[in-house]
Amino acid sequence: MGYSNLKFDKDTVFLVTGGAGFIGSNLCEAILKLGYKVKCLDNLSTGKQENVDLFISNPNYTFIKGDITNLDTCMEACKGVDYVLNQAAWGSVPRSIEMPLYYEEVNIRGTLNMMEAARQNGVKKFVYASSSSVYGDHPVLPKVEGQEGNLLSPYALTKRVDEEYGKLYYKLYGLDTYGMRYFNVFGKRQDPNGAYAAVIPKFLKQLMADEAPTINGDGKQSRDFTYVENVVEANLKACLAPHEAGGQAFNIAYGGREYLIDIYHDMCNTLGKDIEPNFGPDRAGDIKHSNADITKAKTLLGYDPDYDFKTGLQLAIEWYKENL
Repeated sequence: MGYSNLKFDKDTVFLVTGGAGFIGSNLCEAILKLGYKVKCLDNLSTGKQENVDLFISNPNYTFIKGDITNLDTCMEACKGVDYVLNQAAWGSVPRSIEMPLYYEEVNIRGTLNMMEAARQNGVKKFVYASSSSVYGDHPVLPKVEGQEGNLLSPYALTKRVDEEYGKLYYKLYGLDTYGMRYFNVFGKRQDPNGAYAAVIPKFLKQLMADEAPTINGDGKQSRDFTYVENVVEANLKACLAPHEAGGQAFNIAYGGREYLIDIYHDMCNTLGKDIEPNFGPDRAGDIKHSNADITKAKTLLGYDPDYDFKTGLQLAIEWYKENL
């Protein structure tokens, strides 16, 4: 269970791109706790300096301010690295609809730069962030790898392309690539601010300020909300996965299904709030329901998530109470 007992060579070096962001900083923290070296590459466009400052005094931590869209930066960052955990990307489906060219540059070209740099530097494993958005409009639940529908946003397209490059780099160059199809990750250090903030931290911040959040749609949409520690486990176990599991994508979730309106009421109850939400229009590019079959990740990666939704939500609320 979990990842605390995972063993790597004592001199192992990890590179976490996007390491100043939400998922990336949690990965850096976990690697440092395990006693290994970590390089963090981030341009701080969406990542936060405060997430760098948390670890900067640790001798096993190195911060590189740089951009994955620059191949030379990627090449330099990959020197002496054993495992790359590529989290650097721009998220948000609605924002990608507004900025498709930028998403292509960062999420596709940037990821390709990192794969090429990893290949040329002899990196052992290249683990990268994909997304449940690649399932598009495919109606069947739970979502199973290999059963994808029509894509609904530029963001989803960038992640699908990343997966295709992952397959090619595995087949053509022998680089072990592992795509992590994240399902609605939440937890500590997730940014609650801005128009494109994720729903859980955004709602928590508003409720704690006695404000009424706006739910897009009727609130009856469902998601497989996944606590960030489960994602950390998946990334680290992918680094130890067999070569035969490379070149593939994996659903990374808990395997549950939560309805947004129920989550909202759970938050209100936990925080002791009695606030009626507002309801707004559906968001363009969003899917109605999402729920993951995690059999493949369990079988090929040994993924065995510890944190169910309720446990994760409680931990997240405790963190936001202390840090907002």
